[in-house]
Parts: sequence; C-alpha cells; structure tokens
Amino acid sequence: MDMRKIKKLIELLQQTGVAEIEIREGEESVRITREVPSAKMPMVFAQAPMAAPTAPSYAAQPMAQAEAASKPQEAPAADKHTLKAPMVGTVYLSPSPGSKPFIEIGQTVKQGDVICLIEAMKMFNQIEADKSGTITSRLVDNGTPVEFNQPLFVIE
Repeated sequence: MDMRKIKKLIELLQQTGVAEIEIREGEESVRITREVPSAKMPMVFAQAPMAAPTAPSYAAQPMAQAEAASKPQEAPAADKHTLKAPMVGTVYLSPSPGSKPFIEIGQTVKQGDVICLIEAMKMFNQIEADKSGTITSRLVDNGTPVEFNQPLFVIE
C-alpha cells in the first residue's frame, strides 16, 4: 500500500475523530487506530451521580441495590480477566441478526478470537479476545449501547 494513502488515512482519522479504520486492497491491508483521550471519561461519569440526589428516596433504594448487585460482576477476582469495550458504540453478539452468537458462556476462546462486534459510526468493528481462557460471564446484551472501557465479558 502506498505511503501517501496511509498518510491520508491518518489525516482522515484526525479530522473525523474516528478511533479505528481498516482498509484492504487485494492481499494488502492496513489497520490504523488512535487512542481516544481519557480526559473525556470523567466528564461523562460525573453527570450520573448528580441525578441520584434529586430523585425521591424510594427511587434511590432500588438504584443502590442495582449498583450493589452489579459490582461483583465488574470487579472480578484475581484469576479472572475482564474484556472491556475499546470504543463507544452498539454491541452485537452475532455476525448477523438470527445467526449463532460468536461465543457462548462456558466456551473456551483463544487470544485473537472474535467474540462480538461494536458498531461505531456505521462501521462494524470486530472485538477480539485479548486473553485465552473460558468465557464465564457476559456483561452486556445484544444491541445495547456501550461506553469506552465498559466491561463486556469475563474470561478465566
């Protein structure tokens, strides 16, 4: 692939704010990713706790119970690994509607196996296992929006 094309792709990433792009021309392919600044993350999370104090007390109790119930899933033990979303988008657990999911709970995966898709800016990005092991928990549902760094799966 021509270096001028690669430079133009890098410029396109910088101009549009896209986090990742992959282009294939015949047998050649190039994948360019850029790290999203983490300074934006605290601003997103800072808004959620502000809504809780204004809610009536009867609504605060179920929210606290839901948070307590979700904490064990988000804080796995030392022998467990949490695969997190590398981008913001919509998660899909199968390659197409009605087809078999990429992985099932209890299934063994190898590093590099595709375990889901995240659609971001009308592009489907394959999310691969970053560790070999057994899928012990799925923390997202099909078709739901995910945030950057949100836990998706637990791999033991």
